[in-house]
Amino acid sequence: MTQFTDLGLATPLLRALQAEGYTQPTPIQAQAIPYLMQGRDLLGIAQTGTGKTAAFALPILHRLAANPKKAARRTCRALVLSPTRELASQIADSFRSYGRHLNMKVAVIFGGVKYGAQIKALEAGIDVLVATPGRLIDHLQQNTCQLHETEIFVLDEADQMLDLGFLVPIRKIVGKLPAARQNLFFSATMPSEIGKLAGELLKDPAKVSITPAATTVDKVEQTLLYVEALRKRALLAELFAEKALSRVIVFTRTKRGADKVARYLEACGVGAAAIHGDKSQGQRERALAAFKAGACRALVATDIAARGIDVDGVTHVINYELPNVPEAYVHRIGRTARAGATGVAISLCSDDERALLKDIQKATRQTIPSFDRRNDKVLAQATAVAEALAPPAEKSRGHDDGEQRANRDGAGRQANRKRRPQHRPGGHSAPKSGGEGRGAGGGSRNPGRGRGEGGGKVITSGSWSPLDAK
Repeated sequence: MTQFTDLGLATPLLRALQAEGYTQPTPIQAQAIPYLMQGRDLLGIAQTGTGKTAAFALPILHRLAANPKKAARRTCRALVLSPTRELASQIADSFRSYGRHLNMKVAVIFGGVKYGAQIKALEAGIDVLVATPGRLIDHLQQNTCQLHETEIFVLDEADQMLDLGFLVPIRKIVGKLPAARQNLFFSATMPSEIGKLAGELLKDPAKVSITPAATTVDKVEQTLLYVEALRKRALLAELFAEKALSRVIVFTRTKRGADKVARYLEACGVGAAAIHGDKSQGQRERALAAFKAGACRALVATDIAARGIDVDGVTHVINYELPNVPEAYVHRIGRTARAGATGVAISLCSDDERALLKDIQKATRQTIPSFDRRNDKVLAQATAVAEALAPPAEKSRGHDDGEQRANRDGAGRQANRKRRPQHRPGGHSAPKSGGEGRGAGGGSRNPGRGRGEGGGKVITSGSWSPLDAK
């Protein structure tokens, strides 16, 4: 079996890996590192949580150390673009950890914080710069950062970059880079737009694919619960009554929805914090720190945070609302079952989300085992309590329009993708009835008949428990 010592990495890197307890590379590391050590461009397709950061960080540090030189003022030798602040910070931390014996200068820049410290760091010259596209564009425009001497360019999480509307900023940044450079392109999925962008950036790339596009993590036990939109909060509270849900990420489609769900969980006595693009960097860092420390059981997040949350021991992921983009489902549930552990993903699906569910099951080439909790008397009674704890969602259409835009680093989630119908969160539109309901979990008028849309067994009472997903 391949060991890190077989890959030809510099001794200081091997010492750092040993200190971290790493001896054997993951599949993407074992396949990608030899190509990158040769200086080749690389197209890597791998899910989050597969060790992708080390796959590019280690050979980059090796190359920079093999040719030591001081970076010129306001320049960087290696540039890594990341879609979110959290992911950018984690990547920078990985570079610092692996390069602890190499005396490398690593800096991270992103929006939501003041420019002063970033300008000061860039002024001295940087070996490795990790940045979000929006803030990097700002520095380029202000001439506080220059890219004409960058030797290595990494585009990480390319598909999410596209979702967040970063295609134009990426092309602007690439236009500032020297023609002679090594390009590393990583993406968890490969939609056609990403394939086109890869073709523009990469020159005769080596290709490494660890999992098929849109394949969900094998060790995640997935469950689908059909429920009326207005009863989702009551069902969520019921789920958290199980102690097994000890460290849970709850995903919503909108920022306002994330705040509402977090407030409702707090009202139910469940420690919760929300994290999304409208939060300040300090708020995001405090929420994530509290979640990592176990100070709160639930972290309620939007998709912008889906790939930036790298927390060990996440027991469950709950999709309070299904994502508009099916690939986002893969990244959401990938927050659990990391580093070889197992995990549980529970998705709540209302009638107006059926089209989203169909897209997800088509993209992931699977049917999710389902249970029917519609017309449930227990949930009906609990919903009355839920409405007393927190007001129901506003029923005015368009109330949450625009909330799915990216944070200030982005230009909008769907700018460069085929537009999908906007399915509003629970309470914003009436569930569809009639033919659409039948055959998808038994139908709202016949909840006890047939099998669920996902092929799992159907129940009509509150007997299902998260423990059943184990």
